[in-house]
Amino acid sequence: MSDSNFGPPPGNFNDDDSGPPRRGDAATLPPTRRPLVTSLVVAAALLVVVAIAAQFWTEVLWYQSVGFSGVFSTQVVTKILLGLVGGLLTAAMVWSSIHFAFRNRPIYAPSPDTQAMEHYRQLVEPMRRTATVAAPLAVGLFAGLSAATQWDTFLLWRNGSPFGTTDPEFGLDIGFFVFDLPWINFVVAFLTMILVIGFITAAFTHYLYGGIVAGTKMRSTQAARVHLSVIAAVLVLVRAVAFWVDRYNLATAQSTKITGIQYTESHAIIPTKGILAIAAVMCAIMFLTTIWTRSWRLPLVGVAVLAVIVVAVGGIYPALVQSLKVRPSEKSLEVPFIQRNIDATRAAYGVDQIKVASYDTKTVATQNALRDDAATVPGIRLIDPNVVSPTFKQLEASKGYYQFADVLDVDRYQIDGKSQDTVIAARELDLNGVPDAQRNWLNDHTVYTHGYGVVAAKGNTRESDGRPTFFESQIGTQGALGKYEPRIYFGENSPEYSIVGGNKQEFDYPDPKGTGQINYTYAGTGGVQLDAIKRLAYAVKYREINFLLSDAVTNDSRVLDHRTPRDRVQRVAPWLTLDGNAYPAVVDGRVLWVLDGYTTSANYPYSENTTLDSVTEDAVTSTRTSVRAVQAGQVNYVRNSVKATVDAYDGTVTLYQWDEKDPVLKAWMSIFPGTVKPLSDIKGSLMSHLRYPEDLFKVQRKLLEKYHDKDAASFYGGQNFWRVPDDPTQADALPQPPYYLSLAMPDQSSPAFSLTSTFMPTGDRNVLSGFLAVDGDAGSENGKKSPNYGTLRLLETTGGTVNGPGQVYNDMRSSAVSSKDPELPTTLAQYIGTTNSNGNVVIFGNQLTLPVGGGLLYVQPIYSQARSQSGSYPRLVAVAVSFGNKIAWAGSLDLALNDLFGGSSGASAGDNGTGTPSNPGTTPTPGSTATPTPSGTATPAPTGTPNAAALSQALKDAETAYADGEAALKRGDFAAYGQAQTKLKDALKRAVDASPQTAPTKKP
Repeated sequence: MSDSNFGPPPGNFNDDDSGPPRRGDAATLPPTRRPLVTSLVVAAALLVVVAIAAQFWTEVLWYQSVGFSGVFSTQVVTKILLGLVGGLLTAAMVWSSIHFAFRNRPIYAPSPDTQAMEHYRQLVEPMRRTATVAAPLAVGLFAGLSAATQWDTFLLWRNGSPFGTTDPEFGLDIGFFVFDLPWINFVVAFLTMILVIGFITAAFTHYLYGGIVAGTKMRSTQAARVHLSVIAAVLVLVRAVAFWVDRYNLATAQSTKITGIQYTESHAIIPTKGILAIAAVMCAIMFLTTIWTRSWRLPLVGVAVLAVIVVAVGGIYPALVQSLKVRPSEKSLEVPFIQRNIDATRAAYGVDQIKVASYDTKTVATQNALRDDAATVPGIRLIDPNVVSPTFKQLEASKGYYQFADVLDVDRYQIDGKSQDTVIAARELDLNGVPDAQRNWLNDHTVYTHGYGVVAAKGNTRESDGRPTFFESQIGTQGALGKYEPRIYFGENSPEYSIVGGNKQEFDYPDPKGTGQINYTYAGTGGVQLDAIKRLAYAVKYREINFLLSDAVTNDSRVLDHRTPRDRVQRVAPWLTLDGNAYPAVVDGRVLWVLDGYTTSANYPYSENTTLDSVTEDAVTSTRTSVRAVQAGQVNYVRNSVKATVDAYDGTVTLYQWDEKDPVLKAWMSIFPGTVKPLSDIKGSLMSHLRYPEDLFKVQRKLLEKYHDKDAASFYGGQNFWRVPDDPTQADALPQPPYYLSLAMPDQSSPAFSLTSTFMPTGDRNVLSGFLAVDGDAGSENGKKSPNYGTLRLLETTGGTVNGPGQVYNDMRSSAVSSKDPELPTTLAQYIGTTNSNGNVVIFGNQLTLPVGGGLLYVQPIYSQARSQSGSYPRLVAVAVSFGNKIAWAGSLDLALNDLFGGSSGASAGDNGTGTPSNPGTTPTPGSTATPTPSGTATPAPTGTPNAAALSQALKDAETAYADGEAALKRGDFAAYGQAQTKLKDALKRAVDASPQTAPTKKP
């Protein structure tokens, strides 16, 4: 560009505005404004302001109501500060670029090169002053909003602490990568954006006002050169920092094989990044030389050289190293870096302490093989929480406006002094079940406000008619859980908001003595108490005038909103990644929702990246609504750092520190002091209901598909990689979910509440290669965390080939082996066909796998449900078991295991594992023609004179009851069948009582 200055401009470009418009000059007269339009604009603006103010104030009120005001204020203040700093820096750069370029515009003589821009200058001039302010503010607003989103990155940078472990490449603490590097990357990227915007703005303004002239020869003024060269120099310096910082980002970069630095990165890319950083500094110096040389020659040379270095040194050289050195000897060169990836991944996901053992699996069931594992058998959970939700609803919902989650939860409770695996659910409100004629704002938000109580059933027993064995059930009765506050004001299906406590007309539960109802008035402290001004704020927030008009809303009323456990915990702990399932527990007379929270990071060096939502998706989350996958996001570090509870009555949210060593949690506890209670505050009554989180287990099992192999050389080949089997009970190819149940691993002397999963080799082979279990018992009533909690145990199968879940499922359905149960004298395939042809449908429940008998035992409950009958629900009718290549099935677990292994299974006397007597005669099934005989009934010897009439009537009643039962079974009505069996037992007992009694024979 030429260094010459130019003559005076043909137009007036002084800062002073032109004189006042001349009278009669229509073009310069102010436009006529209509008062109505102005009023509407002002009114609309006020409405927007009022809506924003109402939303903000109700947010403040909500956080005050839960006692987490500091969380809200810290977020708001941090966002405002970052937004102001980022916005002001950006606005200042844009404004200074415009201002400096305009103030230093040249005075030049008209010429063909400058005349072309004159027209545009004339168009811009009337709005120049406004644009000089508006443009920086607009750009600054968007930049400020972008900066505000980094509030969490900034706070972690300010409060992070060392991990105590260094990375093997740079010797830096892991905390640098997790806490510092993300903020450094943001600052570098943000400064780059500001400088690029500033450079473009300056160049455009100089071009518009003649500082740069694009004619036959590009020319610029000295002011334009200095201005642009300084901005460019700073920009290139920032890029020099970026080149240097990129060296550290390689530690978390994803390649086709592993995450992190590999041979080429270590020996070629990292050194070249340093060279590029030095070259960029030299290029920046060349830009500054234009101040003295008055020429763009050196900067242009510097940019060209830098581009060549970027391409040659930064691209071509590493490619040559990769193709000529690494690829021919990839395994030997990459093994050390693969080992870094293995070690880091196992540490980052908490699987580095896993206990791995070879398991010489037997595939032939030997006589009495279960004797040594007798304690495990009674703990096998047969009630499938994924199947029995309709059963709970039909038997325990009471009314249509109650509902249960479509996937129930598994917990443990002390029943008769023993720990009992339990299937439990909260009886929640379902507004969709309220008759349409009763649906209105008043009923929806002030009458139907809460659910009522929990329903709990034993996990390993059933009633004789296939129903679950409930120990906490009917409304208005007290079960084994004792007295507790049953009202569910905060739950997974609560309405968006309810107004409670003022109208005294809240529906509580149906009156058990009649057709009326019991009302209730909320007496808790949850929600926000309403007065006139607050009512106005909530009326604006929810766009509902009834907040102001309804007499059901008084000064004593409270509004309950943000009511689901996930929503409440997420709002008070936005830094947590939450588990996909909250489960209810009755603790100290209250119903608490328990939710697991994870601290995560995507910046742990060398650790494998994982997409949370995809790895936590399985057959349950894909087909049900109450359990869902974890929120989307890429992570390579995860810890179950927090256990959270939400009180179902008053909505109190409590966060407990669970992982006392997690540096990420420590940082957040420093950011939000006092929000997370220490582990020691967890009472024993709550500790006994905490469990190992299912979603963390899913993440870990996904990583263990590859990272169970700790040998880098073997890992490189991938021959030992596994996969999680698909759920055989689902038509679509979806991963089998993990299952909670009590079991004893080979190195355990007694069963422990565990979470389990299986593995198969990659490829088409449907055989088992591994069995994974984790101790899920967090602790006991003494309040101390169990030392075994979270212990992962992996059995790698050796010896005989164990069929996989899909193969076992298919074998069960098509098995030609008849059951030895006298009440089920058919094959399972015949039973399925007969049941389906009678208008019923057979449902296979969760396929449990247990290491017992020296091998792996499959247990699968079988349910039957009427296909079209109104009010039908699944009933547990049989159990299928498999060991090796042998399959057995019966009406009870005990009978099935006795058939499979022979002899006694070790179940408790008189209990076959399903809650029915050991005598198989008490388990009638469809198609059976044998007359049931009550367990323990002896054939009497006549003595004395019988009561002939009573005996005759009892026998007739027994015959009638049996016929009724057979008819009920044929039509699939298991409720009627159960009633008939009760009548049959009563009739037979009366017949025995009326029969002649046997006189005992006395021995001499």
